[in-house]
Amino acid sequence: MNVSYDVSLLSDYDIYLFKEGNHFRLHEKLGSHTVEDGTYFAVWAPNAQRVTVIGDFNNWDRTTHPLRQRDDGSGIWEGFIPGVKKGDLYKYHILSRYRGHCQDKGDPFAFLWEVPPRSASIVWDTEYDWKDSEWMEQRRHKNSLHSPISIYEVHLGSWRRVPEEGGRYLTYREIAPYLAEYVKKMGFTHVEFLPLMEHPFYGSWGYQITGYFAPTSRYGTPQDLMYLIDTLHQNGIGVIFDWVPSHFPDDGHGLVFFDGTHLYEHEDPRKGYHPEWKSRIFNYGRNEVRSFLISSALFWFEKYHIDGMRVDGVASMLYLDYSRDDGEWIPNRYGGRENLEAVEFIKRLNETIYRNFGDVQTIAEESTAWPMVSRPTYTGGLGFGMKWNMGWMHDTLKYFSKDPIYRKYHHNLLTFSLWYAFSENFVLPLSHDEVVHGKGSLIGKMPGDEWQRFANLRLLAGYLYGHPGKKLLFMGGEFGQVREWCHEESLEWHVLRFNYHRGMQRWIRDLNNLYRSEPSLYELDFHISGFEWIDFHDWERSIISFLRKGRKKEDVLLFVFNFTPVVRKDYRIGVPDSGRWIEVLNSDALEYGGSGAGNMGGCTADSIPFHGRPYSLNLTLPPLSVVVFRKG
Repeated sequence: MNVSYDVSLLSDYDIYLFKEGNHFRLHEKLGSHTVEDGTYFAVWAPNAQRVTVIGDFNNWDRTTHPLRQRDDGSGIWEGFIPGVKKGDLYKYHILSRYRGHCQDKGDPFAFLWEVPPRSASIVWDTEYDWKDSEWMEQRRHKNSLHSPISIYEVHLGSWRRVPEEGGRYLTYREIAPYLAEYVKKMGFTHVEFLPLMEHPFYGSWGYQITGYFAPTSRYGTPQDLMYLIDTLHQNGIGVIFDWVPSHFPDDGHGLVFFDGTHLYEHEDPRKGYHPEWKSRIFNYGRNEVRSFLISSALFWFEKYHIDGMRVDGVASMLYLDYSRDDGEWIPNRYGGRENLEAVEFIKRLNETIYRNFGDVQTIAEESTAWPMVSRPTYTGGLGFGMKWNMGWMHDTLKYFSKDPIYRKYHHNLLTFSLWYAFSENFVLPLSHDEVVHGKGSLIGKMPGDEWQRFANLRLLAGYLYGHPGKKLLFMGGEFGQVREWCHEESLEWHVLRFNYHRGMQRWIRDLNNLYRSEPSLYELDFHISGFEWIDFHDWERSIISFLRKGRKKEDVLLFVFNFTPVVRKDYRIGVPDSGRWIEVLNSDALEYGGSGAGNMGGCTADSIPFHGRPYSLNLTLPPLSVVVFRKG
């Protein structure tokens, strides 16, 4: 076999856009692409002296198939190798101009890699016969900010395993029917996967990516992952991917020091090395790197039909001094700590995604007070559709960890989030980050005996679903997994033999069903008109109450929370309307594992003004509970 230089997928316009930083479909031009009876290869390595393709088709010989560098200043090497076909393994052998550095590198644009720890790229394609047209036609409504969005966060390798086969994880195709059936049964609207892009170290949970255009081969091929997404879509379930443009690992076969120079990362470690994660930081000021990353984002929307993208580590991108001490970072050109290049990249990323896919959402994992993260760029925002509310999560879990006898002294942890609840389009996350690294499980954070712990966990879930904002719950939390999450083991499905765990699971299912059926819980999630306090002053008894409202006057729900294990009888709550108020949910019901206290299915309003309202209800508040009422 020889190399032909007559075949090229790159036009002059492609090169112009690439060098300008505005080519957002590089996966169609760079990487490996089968063409007729061979494969075309193209790789960006501007500081290379020589680039050859090595693989199983030439016994990994470093001299047989050299690529030719284009003479247009793009730094791209290309060539067509006859006989190379889908499934062939390959790498690029790159000899640098600098100090004779040479290394075998995987393809940054490969669609498939070997199963780690092997690290070769694989010639592959992204052809698939999709059957999700019904979902794709209606997903604009399903993904709307005014629709119910209840996210089940999943680490695919540990959701369910096969104990009969040494505890191996399921493949994309194997897990598809089980996950779709379970999520549909539980009433979640979306699944969010921890990163499924190729990553060398399984223990990174996917957050140390080397293959920005390839799903991890641990679970199968690209088409197998497409089958999983297709199955979820056919069952009415949206799919959100975690994506990591904030850093990448320094594995030798990956992006680091790619052509013997700091090509994708900053050269100065004060900007190019992440001390907390011990990884490399992308150079967002380099045009070609921006094209690479935005092409990756668009690739998953286009080729894999995903419905949303949660961008990891946004705070680390925004601040030059993130996780750094004085003297370990370089100020921007104005002397500030903001990473101006990253800010512009994030804005361009969001603008490009929404311009090309107006029926999806981008979500920021951003933990600081940076303003307008989920506001359009034309108003000065970063352009995300939503943002994780990390403050709510920290305050809420801190409050719930307190013994109820002390909660009255920490009442502000419950109420503070409503002061800023509508400043962003918030997702309320009870995510994987809260059940790892010695933090224990959600049920393990709850105080008291077993009954109280489960009552507290049901109460926490009720507070999550009642509070304005979209919902996210990490797998296992829905049935009260006992031990801390471990990525090497399956979830503790066996605990569902016990009543408290089954009751917790049923409670989450019923919360999801109520959430999806009541417009008051989602239509005005991001507007203050959708929320109204009844009373947040009863700190002495640790009780709060509020209304959730939809666009129609009749769409109103009343939430009353009792955060102590004391039954509160004859507790009066002011309401806006007379007549019967139906108790639609009670976390203390027997079927959930509660004590069965409540209001016999509802309560009739008295003409007694209270809490500044013309009518009031005389309620029994069960211990450690939330009761929800709808106007009958």
